[in-house]
Amino acid sequence: MNKPLKQHVIDPEICIRCYTCEMACPVEAIEHDDNNVVVDASKCNFCMDCIPVCPTGSIDNWRVVADPYSLDDQYEWMELPEQEEIEANEDEAEEDPIAALLAQAHAGAGGKAKAPATASKPAINMYNLGKPAEATVTGNFRLTEAGSDSDVRHIILDLGGLPFPVLEGQSLGIIAPGKDADGKAHLPRLYSVSSPRDGERAGYHNISLTVKREEHGLCSNYICDLKVGDKVSLTGPFGATFLMPSDPEAHLLMICTGTGSAPFRAFTMHRQREFPSLNGSLTLVFGARRPAELPYFGPLKKVPDSFMSKLFAFSRETGEKKAYVQDRLRDEADRVLTLMKDPKGYIYICGLKAMEQGVDQALSDIARSAGLDWMAIRDEMREDGRYHVETY
Repeated sequence: MNKPLKQHVIDPEICIRCYTCEMACPVEAIEHDDNNVVVDASKCNFCMDCIPVCPTGSIDNWRVVADPYSLDDQYEWMELPEQEEIEANEDEAEEDPIAALLAQAHAGAGGKAKAPATASKPAINMYNLGKPAEATVTGNFRLTEAGSDSDVRHIILDLGGLPFPVLEGQSLGIIAPGKDADGKAHLPRLYSVSSPRDGERAGYHNISLTVKREEHGLCSNYICDLKVGDKVSLTGPFGATFLMPSDPEAHLLMICTGTGSAPFRAFTMHRQREFPSLNGSLTLVFGARRPAELPYFGPLKKVPDSFMSKLFAFSRETGEKKAYVQDRLRDEADRVLTLMKDPKGYIYICGLKAMEQGVDQALSDIARSAGLDWMAIRDEMREDGRYHVETY
């Protein structure tokens, strides 16, 4: 038999088709078709450049195989195949090469994300590059104050009679019109859905997005300039783990910066509609440079404090000491510790990747202050579907 080898593979259920891994791969081992993003085993040199750029962890998967999965195999996957049993060739091994390879394969960078046990089953990858959905723009509202450095928009899209079921925490892709420098259609850009499952307006088949205009951003400028009545091509929905539990006793700690607030707006609206009389089940830690640059600042202030605790962190507010989300976490150490110890406590982190290390360090310091091991707690929470990170 062939000597077993470790193969890098991508989980198609968790992958949100943002293509950052493909752009980051220095040996062009990662490619895509209309459905999936895959890894060419003959090219992959395990340089790991693709691992840190993936916002979902879908890239951090490995299998020990006798024969590598072909690209055609991977393009057909709807879910990641289980690890097959491989027999060791004792003539080639001093110890157990399979065990050694399996140990390597399971030593991922961050552990496999799991959806909460009570989360609804998501629909994924219904529409792709070859068969996109078409939506109509019914609203484009600026969320940040005119004249501020940050232009963030609330975009409302109507799907008409087209099925596009989406859960809180999922994403969709938007395809900017035109061609790239190579004459190919632009790849979709991914945006988290900021409306709950029953629509931006309850009972209406519409979806909202939170989009920040980037100075040289092809797709962000296209979206921020959309007019009511414009048609938009969509892919998705994507994401099968960054979902909220359907459990009224679950307490969610939501940590975000900027447009990372999008999924948490959806979480909050769904919880308000599903369990309007609940108190003390949501905590939001929200960071921005100034209040004027914080999306949904006005509407958030109208959410009762008894329903959701809101902790704001502003790093450029005139006359105020700089504060980041990790500082607010330390200020609320007792609250965070209670949630860490609660089997129905959930932590969600969404926003710029630069925030991830600071948040993790704050959570580690808080746990250590109580004689706890944050890494062990984090791994247990992730295994239970209670710890989720999507940064970009």
